[in-house]
Amino acid sequence: MVALTANEIRSRVESDWNRIVKVLSEKVALQSISANGITAEHMRRSAQFVADELRLVGVDAKVVQASNADGTPGAWEVIGSHIVNPDAPTVLLYAHHDVQPVPDPAEWNTDPFVATEIDGRLYGRGSADDGGGIAIHSGALKALGNDLKVNIKVFIEGEEEMGSPSFIPFIEAHKDEFAADVIIVADSGNWSADIPSLTTSLRGNTCVDVTVKGLEHPVHSGQYGGPIFDSNTLAALLIASMYDENGDLAVPGVAAEEPIGGLQRDLDETTVREDSGVVSGYEFAGTGSLASRLWTKPSVTVIGFDAHPVEGSFNVISPETRFRLSLRTAPTQRPEEAQEALAAFLESHAPFGAKVTVERGENGMGWAMDPTAIATKDALEAMTEAFGVEPINKGEGGSIPFIPELQRIFPSAQVLVTGPEDPKANAHSPNESISLPGLKNNVITEALLLDKLGK
Repeated sequence: MVALTANEIRSRVESDWNRIVKVLSEKVALQSISANGITAEHMRRSAQFVADELRLVGVDAKVVQASNADGTPGAWEVIGSHIVNPDAPTVLLYAHHDVQPVPDPAEWNTDPFVATEIDGRLYGRGSADDGGGIAIHSGALKALGNDLKVNIKVFIEGEEEMGSPSFIPFIEAHKDEFAADVIIVADSGNWSADIPSLTTSLRGNTCVDVTVKGLEHPVHSGQYGGPIFDSNTLAALLIASMYDENGDLAVPGVAAEEPIGGLQRDLDETTVREDSGVVSGYEFAGTGSLASRLWTKPSVTVIGFDAHPVEGSFNVISPETRFRLSLRTAPTQRPEEAQEALAAFLESHAPFGAKVTVERGENGMGWAMDPTAIATKDALEAMTEAFGVEPINKGEGGSIPFIPELQRIFPSAQVLVTGPEDPKANAHSPNESISLPGLKNNVITEALLLDKLGK
């Protein structure tokens, strides 16, 4: 079979461009916030919209409600297929249709649920994460049309932003409908809007709740302060003990790794500073490449802390403090292993003999790409042709736990993690946006990739 040229595919995408942007804009307007209820009517409407749009590009798509592991109703999912030849390779296309909440619309420069184009970027909640992924799949399938040479299966999830509680039961219940040779996950991003990337790794994640207790009850800070520390100070000392003098996490048994497949280019410190909004004068913690610190080395974040508010405070020594730690683990380390190592460290480093108890939370496995896979080579070639520059592979510091689960359930499948985001996307944050030129090149990339996989 003769492969389509990048110019031919680009021409088709250009002709379809207004429709692609319209699909994305209408998706933003749906306000598909899974935190407002994964089983709710607004999520069903969002799923139905996606299914309708997929049918317009040749996919026999339908909306199905998942069930949680305990049998209760789960998320509204979109599944479907387009079989061109039973003997052809099969590709599963993944994205998710749910979006993050908008706690304070006043923090946005535009209406978060009205797609607004400014300087080549489309602003709106879910524009990048993951409406852009849906737009990529829709645009690529439309561009290929009758020239599609691979069988297509789709899974557009409705609860990714809620941790995908019904993901595994749903996949296992529909295993035959999802079995594929290649799985393309459009939920990550590129080095920049102009430079494409394959995602080479994802850190795992585990959580623990820690309680530090120094007293059986509150006491007067003037009468007992000095020899007795308040529980907040004890908690601070315990948290600080996890790090060495350089700011590297120093918990035995919690692994650190170098970038998967080697480091092609380190992250630019100035750019990271600008994109993160770190205050002037702050020195980055840790040693080694900035990429390894963000992608493959572990990190711990205090994501919750129970303490008496400043307003209304009074002169007592707090007896007990509880906080929650989120540990991002190296891509290949089992998170439960890291969790046990962290728990053991905290319990054995109780400051001044305070009582420290640790409750184990949920675990999510990390993931590392197979750099030798045929699909990897095809994807890198497609990116080069679409963007006109060589891709720079990169890891992600965040976690997408369902990807290793997909790999577990379909061990022979080649998994590719791509996506529409770039460092300015602000996914999960105010003023989320997507680069429209970058989105166009992503659509062209996926169309080229699907065409190559059909050779």
